[in-house]
Amino acid sequence: MAITKERKDELVKQYSDLIQKSAGMVLIEYRGLNMKGMGPLRGRVREASGELHVVKNTLAQLALKQAGHTVPEELFTKTTAVGFAFTDVPGVAKALTTFAKESEFVKVKGGLLGKEILNAKQIEALADLPPLPILRAQLLGLLSAPASRLTGVVAGSVRQVVNVVKAYSEKEAPASA
Repeated sequence: MAITKERKDELVKQYSDLIQKSAGMVLIEYRGLNMKGMGPLRGRVREASGELHVVKNTLAQLALKQAGHTVPEELFTKTTAVGFAFTDVPGVAKALTTFAKESEFVKVKGGLLGKEILNAKQIEALADLPPLPILRAQLLGLLSAPASRLTGVVAGSVRQVVNVVKAYSEKEAPASA
């Protein structure tokens, strides 16, 4: 069924808005998966702070060109759905790659991280990164470790001075002659 020019323009605008809001995108092929089967996949992507949209290949390419992205045409062959990651790109990548491993109907094609084009292997590597809260905690630990060590060194030096003064004060005064 052909869609009207107005509907095409509307879809390109919708795709452009999603592209501008997203930090990254993961493209999948969903051959043989019906809309009912897409429900769990959409839920996983939503849990990772993203959205999954089935796209028209030519219209999605047009929206990407308008946004300044040059994407290889092989990413837009066959059926295409795009996982738009608004905050946690590794989380969306993990949701989609995990589902692809569990399902025979879904295959990861590639994606974009900012302006960088990623292939399927790079998306899988991105999915292997720990979740964003864990990365933040690790970074905070790395940043706070030197301060903790410095505090320990300073406290240890003060402790040594206090121990010397205490030992000197407890030492009996020499007998007067």
